[in-house]
Amino acid sequence: MEKEWGLDGLEAVIDKDLAAERLAETIQADVLLILTNTDRVYLHYDTPRQKPLDQLSLTDLKQLYQEGHFPAGSMGPKMLAAIRFLEFGGSKVVISDIAHGWDALQGLCGTQITQN
Repeated sequence: MEKEWGLDGLEAVIDKDLAAERLAETIQADVLLILTNTDRVYLHYDTPRQKPLDQLSLTDLKQLYQEGHFPAGSMGPKMLAAIRFLEFGGSKVVISDIAHGWDALQGLCGTQITQN
């Protein structure tokens, strides 16, 4: 922001997941790998009703996202990045933890999100 005596900075937050999606879009990547602290995405995470999501379509993800299943301070930005990436034309988003990242990228674990 410009002021009379020069420039003044503004505080801002850059979300790493949404930034990764923008980068993947820019380089026209086919797959976006998002690493997090859980082995996959869960509905009702850390509750007695916890349910793993191994495979998701873009349509199902958008419905779950709109229903509020992924909070902003948790999986929300990752899910929004996945939606944007697939809507842009990416073929797959993979979400897993770093210990299983390579296997998840091979489709062996993690959450696999695709167009259909």
